[in-house]
Amino acid sequence: MLAKDRAAPINARVEKVAHGPFFRAIWPHRSIIAIDNWFEWVDEGGPKKQPYRIRRKDQAPVLCAAIGQYPNAEHEPGEHDGFVIITADSAGGMVDIHDRRPVVLAPELAREWLDLVTPKERAEQMVLHQGEPTTKFEWFKVNGAVGNVRNQGKGLIELLI
Repeated sequence: MLAKDRAAPINARVEKVAHGPFFRAIWPHRSIIAIDNWFEWVDEGGPKKQPYRIRRKDQAPVLCAAIGQYPNAEHEPGEHDGFVIITADSAGGMVDIHDRRPVVLAPELAREWLDLVTPKERAEQMVLHQGEPTTKFEWFKVNGAVGNVRNQGKGLIELLI
């Protein structure tokens, strides 16, 4: 149902997702993608970009608002199945790491987001105005080896001193 002849996006801008033609067909199919953290790479003038780990300060799961297309009783599995995470502008110090961030919902809002009786208009207001603020998050430099899937181990995501 996504637009044809265009690369599949990995995220959707909150400002356009509810009404933009590219996502119109999947806007009603809301989901939550639970993660522990995410990474952004920042050009700090060195030979390689510096990775930063971003997580909630309370280390609770990060509940990202998403929309998608999934196989169900009316829809056979297809090449366009999948999801996109909804993103918003960063604020505060997080903007120095990256200008966008996932729209993260508190648990009670995540339940409402997933509820099929929640009207589309209410869902739009939730992601536009009720996402968790950047003050709920912390970010810190981590080992540059984190960007290579061959590298493993907890030491990759610990705070660099």
